[in-house]
Amino acid sequence: MELVYYSDYAVRLVNTEEPARNKDSLTSVEAIRDLFGPGSQAARRASDADLPRFRAVRGRLRAVFAAADEGDETRAVDLLNSLLLEFPISPQISGHDYRDEDGRPKWHMHLAEHPSNATAGYAAIASMGLAFHLTEYGVDRLGLCQAPPCRNAYLDTSTNRSRRYCSDRCATRANVAAYRARKRLEGERSPSTGRTADTAQEASAHSER
Repeated sequence: MELVYYSDYAVRLVNTEEPARNKDSLTSVEAIRDLFGPGSQAARRASDADLPRFRAVRGRLRAVFAAADEGDETRAVDLLNSLLLEFPISPQISGHDYRDEDGRPKWHMHLAEHPSNATAGYAAIASMGLAFHLTEYGVDRLGLCQAPPCRNAYLDTSTNRSRRYCSDRCATRANVAAYRARKRLEGERSPSTGRTADTAQEASAHSER
């Protein structure tokens, strides 16, 4: 479904903050406008007053991803429904900027928002897009990166529902860490018994008593 595309709005907003690293890139009106993407009419309405409102919506969207990541489907849906009720939006048929080979409009679904401020517009699009993604693919397709301390939000589009990381970089970092941990464990094992060095030492002490 084409409207699933809008779910990326939620991911972009949530990932402006990295709580574990104490980082927050949502610190200016320009940062808000960048979230909308180039050519957005709604971005022009952004003001300093939107900064705290955007951060509040960001926290609520992160809570949706966190609940989904923990396997709490009901809570994820309830949290998302509360956003949908607070920030309503109207799906409309649109044909602007898209033409077929005969010059006719290529009709598609578009989310039309009529908000009082930039936050309401963005929150409406992000929430509706995430709702379409959730109902189309399942709650388990929403997750938080498993490579600490990242915890960025992601949408799992893999064929076997196996995604655990927000990016290839985090996946590589986690795999390298796991490999090194295995090698350390192997290095601690006794070559003759397969037990760890500490366990082998304890066994030797007992045998000498």
